Amino acid sequence: MTKQPIAMTNAQPAIGSITPVTAEYPSSHASMFKKISSELFASSDSRTNLFKAIGPGILVACAAIGGSHLVWSTQAGAQYGWSLIGLILLANLFKYPFFLYGQRYTAATGESLLAGYKRQGVAYVYIFLGINIFTGIINTASVAMISGTLFAGYGFDGSSIPILTVGILLICAAVILVGHYKMLDKMAKLAVVVLGLSTLVALGLAFSHGPVASPDFVGPSPWTWMAFPFLVMLLGWMPAPIDLSAWSSLWMFSRKEETGHFATTRETSIDFYLGYVMAVLMAVAFVGLGKLIMYGSGAELASGGIGFSQQLVNLYSANIGSWSKPLILTAAFTTMFSTTMTCIDGYPRSLAASCTLLNDSFSRRFKQIFQLTIVLSVVASCIIVLFFVNNLLQLLSFAAIISFVTSPVLAYINYKVMNGSNVPAKDRPGTFLKILSWAGLLFFLLMTLGFVYVEFFRV
Repeated sequence: MTKQPIAMTNAQPAIGSITPVTAEYPSSHASMFKKISSELFASSDSRTNLFKAIGPGILVACAAIGGSHLVWSTQAGAQYGWSLIGLILLANLFKYPFFLYGQRYTAATGESLLAGYKRQGVAYVYIFLGINIFTGIINTASVAMISGTLFAGYGFDGSSIPILTVGILLICAAVILVGHYKMLDKMAKLAVVVLGLSTLVALGLAFSHGPVASPDFVGPSPWTWMAFPFLVMLLGWMPAPIDLSAWSSLWMFSRKEETGHFATTRETSIDFYLGYVMAVLMAVAFVGLGKLIMYGSGAELASGGIGFSQQLVNLYSANIGSWSKPLILTAAFTTMFSTTMTCIDGYPRSLAASCTLLNDSFSRRFKQIFQLTIVLSVVASCIIVLFFVNNLLQLLSFAAIISFVTSPVLAYINYKVMNGSNVPAKDRPGTFLKILSWAGLLFFLLMTLGFVYVEFFRV
């Protein structure tokens, strides 16, 4: 007897079936992009449905283009120049299947990725819930702190950072509670446009100015055991923690509630690639900014909140021109504000969905649980901010490391769910994705073991 799919919506979870409108998934990536191109130039009805489907992938990009890009990618370029570009692209490649599975599973089966976790065993939902509770509050507080420190650059002093950060958390929570998914979707798309344009302009100006390092400057090598912890921190949020794959799955139901259209697998792939490719390109752009503006300057990012924001913006504007300071500051703040907002929606949404799956009595109370978890997560984040405001990079480092060491666990569960018997054969991973998935799992595991070795065993 086949289990009924469990679909999560913005209002409440519906225990029942959403019949997915599937489309045959091409076996090769070349033919896939060909089909995506044909979809974009299809009939007006097809284009309308495609536009209705686009949203969750953009939200993932907003969540991803945050600490990993602004802090770690910039620092990677500032310390090691272009040396880590290959590793960053490799990390994005290895994480790509597991993010793809989140949206593709929902399009193919009509149920959330977390419902797929429950199909494989309720223990997997508990594992996700435990990781989500532990990392969610820390990550939300971290990105909110960066937002607060950057906003202080508009003329506030360092003592106001805690208040500014709490204010940003409350504003983001109010947007989600009052405007729901519709407001989040609109603000995220606006933020992506502003971010993309601002970053490209800044990068173009940096290229025209040229690097600050002297031609004979030789920077440190990142391929040492001493640099290994930084590599793990860089990759932990590159492009985002893997638990975000559950967010995009849940956002698909919110998008359906708003537009009345449930995305096909092909439409979902377009939405996914739009967001994911942008996240990858922005990672490269921020590495470029760090390399061109900070590499060889002898400067290191400050650990304090106000010191971090002032130093980051001043280093950029000092090399490009003082007139560019508002541009750099706006691009950076837009990046982190959009990330904070998506985190305040995504973590509580996945927590609420997990609770409804674990307790049948909660199955019709998703909206109330979702609202409660938003309030609780914001309160907890505010407490963390008040205690860690002077150690911003320490908090970011801890959050990034936790996100990375949990990657192998969540990646394996996503792979297992995507190969479940309830997934149509044509939508399961092909040979390429299977090989890439296992390579990614091995990569995450080896990097995690390497980090454990460096931290606890290497003298």
